[in-house]
Amino acid sequence: MDNGEIPEDANEHCPGPQSESAGKSDACEGCPNQEVCATAPKGPDPDIVAIVERMATVKHKILVLSGKGGVGKSTFSAQLAFALAAKDFQVGLLDIDICGPSIPKMLGLEGQEIHQSNLGWSPVYVESNLGVMSIGFMLPNPDDAVIWRGPRKNGIIKQFLKDVYWGELDFLVVDAPPGTSDEHISIVQFLQETGIDGAIIVTTPQQVSLIDVRKEVSFCKKVGLQVLGVVENMSGLSQPLLDFKFLKVTETGEEKNVTEWAMQYMREKAPELLDLVGFTEVFDSSGGGAAKMCSDMGVPFLGKVPLDPRLCKAAEEGRSCFDDTKCGLSAAALKRIIDKLVASETFSTSSIQNGV
Repeated sequence: MDNGEIPEDANEHCPGPQSESAGKSDACEGCPNQEVCATAPKGPDPDIVAIVERMATVKHKILVLSGKGGVGKSTFSAQLAFALAAKDFQVGLLDIDICGPSIPKMLGLEGQEIHQSNLGWSPVYVESNLGVMSIGFMLPNPDDAVIWRGPRKNGIIKQFLKDVYWGELDFLVVDAPPGTSDEHISIVQFLQETGIDGAIIVTTPQQVSLIDVRKEVSFCKKVGLQVLGVVENMSGLSQPLLDFKFLKVTETGEEKNVTEWAMQYMREKAPELLDLVGFTEVFDSSGGGAAKMCSDMGVPFLGKVPLDPRLCKAAEEGRSCFDDTKCGLSAAALKRIIDKLVASETFSTSSIQNGV
């Protein structure tokens, strides 16, 4: 437990050896370190000083959160990083989803490794102004499961913050796991002294997602983390009509592909239809979706991003959707959101505006 580190054999919700409640809280019951922690001298965590020094060269820190998994949080984080880098900002993307690191794939960096220098761990770079750090770079096999308790997860997050040499950054985007667990508490505690600009929360429109997002908003308020805004992802399926496949379902339930016939019919009878975009609601948004929730909870609504198969393909291939002319529907929606974010009061008086 040197330097206040949480021991690996500690209980899952260990408050930390330097906490005033160390060895005394309910989470300490049955821990092999309980007596040592209860009697150990308390004081500030020296690693926080190292984190503050390391983060001194980072102007803005943004957390990307979600109430539940599968809402496209990592896709948004990746595209946010691509977009900010395209504006000529110096950008870092930190993946603290320890058990499900998907950022390396979404940035086209699978198989890359972290290198050590005399300044610390070096991020893996997509472009000269976009660096990435993830535990995914440390796994010998991408199929390996990370089966770690809370204290060990917290330890690697602390290492990422104090040992990675980012250099001068305009933005550090932190992609967090779903929920409000140990990783979220740790990243906020570790960065509080360095100044966090706030969090962007990603959701889908239906109530089953918004219920959890409300908890995420409450978490931010409890820990004093500003909600920069909420993004409603997968807000209806938008797709050019030319990209659709058409099926005819028989009385027995058999599906017959009639795409070629349908396309030929439209070319001959109604060619103007071929320029249209098909749109349909995928999730039930009758409750008002994210916009209604934001109004109820008094937090900003940043906008909607449609469920776009071409954006999904860009994420799978580790590409920026802004470089793909076919990705017009989702790229335009994301651009509006990111422009709104950068122009917001949080950043509008900042020197980063000179780079836009």
